[in-house]
Amino acid sequence: MIEQIKQLVLKEIKLEMRNKYALGGILLYVVSTVFVSYLSFKKIINPSTWNALFWIILLFASINGIAKSFISETRGRLLYIYTLASPQAVIISKIIYNSLLLLLISGLCLLVYSVFVGNIIQDIRLFLIVLVLGSFGFSSLLTMVSAIASKSNNNFTLMAILSFPILMPLLIVLIKLSKNAIDGLENWDANYLLILMFINVIIVALSYLLFRYLWRD
Repeated sequence: MIEQIKQLVLKEIKLEMRNKYALGGILLYVVSTVFVSYLSFKKIINPSTWNALFWIILLFASINGIAKSFISETRGRLLYIYTLASPQAVIISKIIYNSLLLLLISGLCLLVYSVFVGNIIQDIRLFLIVLVLGSFGFSSLLTMVSAIASKSNNNFTLMAILSFPILMPLLIVLIKLSKNAIDGLENWDANYLLILMFINVIIVALSYLLFRYLWRD
C-alpha cells in the first residue's frame, strides 16, 4: 500500500506539472487578493481584521486548489486507477498531495500578506504550527468533499455548498489559535491545539474508512 501511495502521489505531481496554469492561477489569485487588501487598507490593520482576512484568503484559495482533486479526473482514468490501487491508497495519496499543495499556497500567502499588509505576528512558531495543521485539515476535509461532489453533475456547486458548513468548526479553532499567536500570549490555552490535532485525526480516519464505499460507485 505504501508503494501504491508513493506512485499515486508522483502521478499527481506529474499531472500538476503538465497543467501549470492551474497552480499558476491559484497563486495569482492569492497574490492579487492580498494586493487588493493592501490597496483597501494601506496601513497596518488591527490584529482581529488581519487574522480574519488572512484565513478568508487562504480558505478560498484552498477550495479553488482542491476542488479539482476528483472533479477533474476522467472516468477512464478513475477506472484505470481502480484496477491498480486500493481505495485507501487513493484517498491517502490525494490527501498527501493536497497537503503539500496547500503548504505551498499557505506559505506564499503568508509571505505576500506580510510584505503588503504587514507582519504583526508575535509568536511566529505557534502561527506556523497552526498554519501547517490548518493546511492539513483543509486538504483532508476538502479532498473528501471533492470526492463526494464528483458524483454529482453540478460538482463545483455541491463542493461549495458542502464545504462551508463542515469547515466552520475547523476555522473557529484556527482563528482562535492564530489570534493567540498574533497577540503573543504566553499563557494561551493549549487545549485548542489538541482539538485542532484531534479534528485532523478524525477527518483522516473517516476518509480512510468511508472512501471505499464511495469508490465503488
